[in-house]
Amino acid sequence: MFDIEEELKKLPDKPGVYIMKDKNEEIIYVGKAISLRKRVRQYFQSGKNNPPKVNAMVKHIFEFEYIMVDNEVEALILEANLIKKHKPKYNILLRDDKQYPYIKVTLNEKYPRVMKTRQVLKDGGRYFGPYPSVYAVNDVIEILRNIYPLRTCNRNLSSYTKKTRPCLNFYMGRCLGPCQGENVNEEQYMGMVNEVLMYLNGKEDKLIGIIEDKMKEASKNLDFEEAAKYRDQINSLNLLHEKQKIESTTNLVDQDIIGMARGIKEVCIQIFFIRNGKIVGREHFILEDTFEEDRKEILSSFIKQFYIGASYIPREIIIEEEIQDMEAISKWLGEKKGTKINILIPKRGDKVGLIDMVRKNALDMLNKYGDRFLKKAIENQKALEELKNTLGISNDLNRIEAFDISNISGVESVGSMVVFEKGESKKSDYRRFRIRTIVGADDYGSMEEILTRRFTRGLEEKRLMNENKIEVKGFSNFPDLIMMDGGKGQVNVAIRVLTKLNLDIPVCGLVKDDFHKTRGIIYNNKEISLNEDSLGFKLIYRVQEEAHRFAISYHRSLRTKKMFKSELDDIKGIGEKRKVELLKHFQSIEKIKKASIEELSEVKGMNKLAAEELYNHFNKKKEGE
Repeated sequence: MFDIEEELKKLPDKPGVYIMKDKNEEIIYVGKAISLRKRVRQYFQSGKNNPPKVNAMVKHIFEFEYIMVDNEVEALILEANLIKKHKPKYNILLRDDKQYPYIKVTLNEKYPRVMKTRQVLKDGGRYFGPYPSVYAVNDVIEILRNIYPLRTCNRNLSSYTKKTRPCLNFYMGRCLGPCQGENVNEEQYMGMVNEVLMYLNGKEDKLIGIIEDKMKEASKNLDFEEAAKYRDQINSLNLLHEKQKIESTTNLVDQDIIGMARGIKEVCIQIFFIRNGKIVGREHFILEDTFEEDRKEILSSFIKQFYIGASYIPREIIIEEEIQDMEAISKWLGEKKGTKINILIPKRGDKVGLIDMVRKNALDMLNKYGDRFLKKAIENQKALEELKNTLGISNDLNRIEAFDISNISGVESVGSMVVFEKGESKKSDYRRFRIRTIVGADDYGSMEEILTRRFTRGLEEKRLMNENKIEVKGFSNFPDLIMMDGGKGQVNVAIRVLTKLNLDIPVCGLVKDDFHKTRGIIYNNKEISLNEDSLGFKLIYRVQEEAHRFAISYHRSLRTKKMFKSELDDIKGIGEKRKVELLKHFQSIEKIKKASIEELSEVKGMNKLAAEELYNHFNKKKEGE
């Protein structure tokens, strides 16, 4: 039995982080302190002067832990990491699961690639971002790849020779083919890479000037086809080029501008990203403000949680008022970036105008969408309460995981895991599984495999985390409820796996009618009917549809790849070069199938014999179908 009074006496007068837990050993609050002894004791003294949140929280504290550190900055970092990992009920939470994309140039490779990534590593590559819009990242990469024929594959080029067959991009002119060895001029290749870096570094005008010179030179030499190619490249870059500039005396210093607006039960924080003097994006965050927190504490919590996982930190962070731990946060961010970071509260000049602009945008966002976010959060909470009461589960259903299997007659069997937290999908925790041990259409066996893999991995992560060897990765977060896209059979499979692993997690299944429509839930071997108009049923339906969609989309992508690989590869007389020319000429497999022998013969590299072989292959196939 944990004796709070006795444990309070043992607290050290040193800096550290304290962790409050409820009777279910659930972490409900994480805080930091310069003196653990003084800070933690304050919670259990007279509650007359305590804020409403503290009084509400203290009633649920059953025990506490603490971790000592050497200084305030270490405490701040540890606090932010623990809040991000455990999402305690009484902490201010940045409920945003976006993992912002970056553009990476793999300078650690001999022939660098340009790619999108959501993970930043210290591997010698150059990272640009984060970008608030994944669509913008995709557009940039697509256009850069159209302009510059850089490789996209992840082949280990040290083991490749001229005899290695290159990929389709080489034959289609979208890659110089460094896998062919000395065929590629490395200086020419790196010249293209440097132009890409120039663009990503914000020197768009300089790059466009270089391409314009190439265009004029080609035109002067009467090479109008080459000149037209450069013209199209310039148009593409201009399309991407962000024209909006801000008037400022910042001398093109990278900045994040953070403004805040407050509603009745929610707060909107708006952040504008300024890079090289241009607004490259913005993002808003809606935070719950159930206990009417102090503005300084809200902004401080936001900044700590927002930048804890960021790989890029601007030189200046502009905020509207002084925050808690401002000096410690500035020092921490400076250590993280490796250079001094200025957190500024402007009083006059251009920066005041910037912060006013961002604050007005936050207020506008709150006025437009605040009620909708709040209404959605309330509906989700009611739906979860309804589901919890229907099933008779005592613990809160903060995290639900749903599993589904997809295959066609046992071919390319795949499994999916989707995650809902607080009633909303958490896509960053979704997982896909290719079935390894089961052959054929055995949904039960496939489900047993993916559940075993999922929870075995989770237990291993928990073990390693307890030994302080790794950071939490996602599998270590166990659900409060497992939802199976099937009835008793699927539920029993899940229970069997959990029992084997000594885990106690509630499992429910979905019962469908003759039209494959969910009519109720299986729980504890009983079928429970649900009102289709209830919030609980609508939540279940959303979870089920998302699990089904995610599994099918993965299965379809694998099936498409397999079909693409096999449709032309096994035809006599159709090698890699002819396959590429056919695709370039007809643009799709379907058009190739419909083509006549004469049309096939017209394709570059084809002859009548190969055309007849190809025509007969597809038409005999049709006759046999």
